[in-house]
Amino acid sequence: MEQALKLHLSGHLHEAAKAYQVALQKAPENADLLSNYGGLLCSLGAYDEARRLLVQAVTVDPACVTGWCNLGNCLQRLQQYGDAIAAYRNGLQIMPTHALALSNLGLALDCCGEHALAKNFHQTAISLDPDNVQSRMNHARSLLSAGDYQNGFREYEWRWVPPGTRNDLQAREQWKGEVVPDATLLIHADGHFGDMLQFVRFVPEAEKRCGRVIVRVQKELLSLLQRSFPATCFISEDDLIPEYDVQCPVMSLPFALGTTLDTLPFANGYLRADPDKVAVWRDRIDKDIALGPVSNRIPLRVGLVWTGSPHRDVPGASLIDQRRSTDLASFAPLVAAVPDAMFYSLQIGERAEQAKTPPHGMRIIDHTAMLRDFDDTAAFVNVLDLVIAVDTSTAHVAAGLGKPIWMLSRFDQCWRWLSRRIDTPWYDTLRIYQQAKPLDWGGPIERVCVDLQKFNASFDRE
Repeated sequence: MEQALKLHLSGHLHEAAKAYQVALQKAPENADLLSNYGGLLCSLGAYDEARRLLVQAVTVDPACVTGWCNLGNCLQRLQQYGDAIAAYRNGLQIMPTHALALSNLGLALDCCGEHALAKNFHQTAISLDPDNVQSRMNHARSLLSAGDYQNGFREYEWRWVPPGTRNDLQAREQWKGEVVPDATLLIHADGHFGDMLQFVRFVPEAEKRCGRVIVRVQKELLSLLQRSFPATCFISEDDLIPEYDVQCPVMSLPFALGTTLDTLPFANGYLRADPDKVAVWRDRIDKDIALGPVSNRIPLRVGLVWTGSPHRDVPGASLIDQRRSTDLASFAPLVAAVPDAMFYSLQIGERAEQAKTPPHGMRIIDHTAMLRDFDDTAAFVNVLDLVIAVDTSTAHVAAGLGKPIWMLSRFDQCWRWLSRRIDTPWYDTLRIYQQAKPLDWGGPIERVCVDLQKFNASFDRE
């Protein structure tokens, strides 16, 4: 067991798994072994097998606190929140000062929208173990979900504490919002495409406080952001990095600027599509209409996105993608709601192939082969009437353009959309359709269908 635990703690998870298997052959009823191996399998995403081992661990030894805590973690990842909360409480009855169990119980409550109750557990966990990064990040997401941005973004800076989380750019001092008229600030990507699209809105305020600002972005975003913020210096991640004095990850800008819900800028939109590309897309869609069924009304043109990027190399992000994504078949009821609408695929990636075999009765037009970067996507979205999408980067493009965007959101909704709201202070034109039950898209789609009929009836086609 010692060898397996050593490999586990050093991050050699697959080697540790083999060592645990050997150890369990000799001691199959060892609760600690079962708990540790179950926790490791949970880290690897093997949730069903992990749950089996962890249930066995607490059955063998009901006083195994780590077994209860690991079981709660596993159940939480399976979105079985009620059972997860019960597991954490069982562990806490044995050891009320188990800081991580307290913190993860708070996280499970947050996922259920119970932020006021969760707050007590987060604060107690941090008072017991103030340097635990996981507890701090759980607390950060709780605060942000509840709309406490000043404290939430301050706590969110704990994401840079673990070794290996910082990149070479962060060797320089991080800018904290001070006025530095003689300094050059480098703002760099932090997260994925959607994160840069959402948080780039803070760059103009940073420019007021610094002598010069350079924004380093993913190359797929470069053209769109250069046009949208013509006074700002953008460079691609493929370009050489100019000299700079201080740096700031883009998602740290709200912390640096002291942002609150009331001071979020550009909610009415800030992205600008290329007018020449817009003209090309408008012509293309006019031809689609001409080739479609004859009608005395111009049809509603709706873009669809049913899945995000899988991020298989990042276990946490991969798990979130499984929760936020669906498939094209889930959108089939939209056809019955508005039979004469024209549906367009905006889906990129491996699951874009679903557009070739749409659900029965759905005609979906797929021009995505012509999308080379987000500049092309923005121009395409600009000529559509509505976008219906899961929580992914295209939703930020549509909202940033000020286009109507209806976003399907998972049950454990991302902190950035706050809690139990159908609107958001980040984007005036974004409407949220959140799952009422984990993994159940039926409810959100049903509400979308009702609203789509109303939207279609009232839409100005001039």
